[in-house]
Amino acid sequence: MTDRPLFSGRSFAAFLFDMDGTILTSIASAERVWSLWAAKHGLDVSAFLPTIHGVRTVETIARLNLPGVDPEAEANAIMRAEMEDVSDIAPIAGAAVFLAALPRERWAIVTSAPRALAERRIAAAGLPLPPLLIAAEDVEQGKPAPDCFLLGARRLGVAAADCLVFEDTRAGLTAADAAGASALVITATHAKPLDVRHPQHASYEGLSVRATATGLAVFERS
Repeated sequence: MTDRPLFSGRSFAAFLFDMDGTILTSIASAERVWSLWAAKHGLDVSAFLPTIHGVRTVETIARLNLPGVDPEAEANAIMRAEMEDVSDIAPIAGAAVFLAALPRERWAIVTSAPRALAERRIAAAGLPLPPLLIAAEDVEQGKPAPDCFLLGARRLGVAAADCLVFEDTRAGLTAADAAGASALVITATHAKPLDVRHPQHASYEGLSVRATATGLAVFERS
């Protein structure tokens, strides 16, 4: 077996990781909570659930324009329910080893989840808390706007164009593109690959990272 660079000729100043579906899987937990909420509000649960992933809860609720519904209050209630439902949250295969290989000052988690929920899920998955966590309340506009990735890069002291984003949703990839970052799609929770231009990998197994003279390079075992 040999290792080949996943991004030929490229190394990166820092890595920015989405959380849900990218370094850990909380889909079952989230969909249990959201299914109850959607049914309570008379929504078609099966049609609604695909819309919740990758974006902030408050924005998901607000765009429904449900009469008499306060998006902020509902988002807080959903967060509390999600924080209680963490029994089957698990890391994406190989994520712990991959994250442990990174210099602490070179990576961050950039999530659409509120900070308290993000910290709860990271702990439930047995993953290390990141040196930097950008959460829902840190930006005015969530994904697919680029604000979160721009903020993450800025707080790490690098340009977003010099970052590699790890994502699993179209909203996240749109945000990464808008920020000018490169992106790698983690497909562990996907039924099929996304139809996007970005490289895709099932998990972190078979991936490795090396420090080079110009930054961090990602390699794939072949």
